[in-house]
Amino acid sequence: MQNKNVENIIRNYKESDKEKLIELIKLNIPTYFEESEQEDFIEYLEKYKEDYFVIENKTTNQIIGCGGINYFPDETIPLARISWDIIHPNFQGQGIGKKLLLHRINHIQSKKIKLIVVRTSQLAYKFYQKVGFEVEKTEKDFWAKGFDLYQMRMNL
Repeated sequence: MQNKNVENIIRNYKESDKEKLIELIKLNIPTYFEESEQEDFIEYLEKYKEDYFVIENKTTNQIIGCGGINYFPDETIPLARISWDIIHPNFQGQGIGKKLLLHRINHIQSKKIKLIVVRTSQLAYKFYQKVGFEVEKTEKDFWAKGFDLYQMRMNL
């Protein structure tokens, strides 16, 4: 268990963070991600990231979490999607993921966005529910066998 009193900072992703983030996802396989999702994550970082943030332990400079936002302004209702939330297993359950999520929600609120969606799994949907997201639909084995889709939404 890590010390909760250590200050963590949220900052923008830099290309030099990539290898550390790949290590983060590896630490969460197979608990929260299926092995094939590692390549999807790398592709996301290289081609599809828009706003992406890391949370770093200020004392050790260790990246302990990351998460992004993608924007769909041309939809009927302009929306943002929370994407690729990953927290180091040693730091899960300490409010770090919530801090990173709330940071992104605040970031989204500064834009002309009316809806936030997140696509997660049965393993993490309750985390988003606690912050106010509602399940919109589910689909069995969507991400991979044993990893179901939970599509959730939050109106702003």
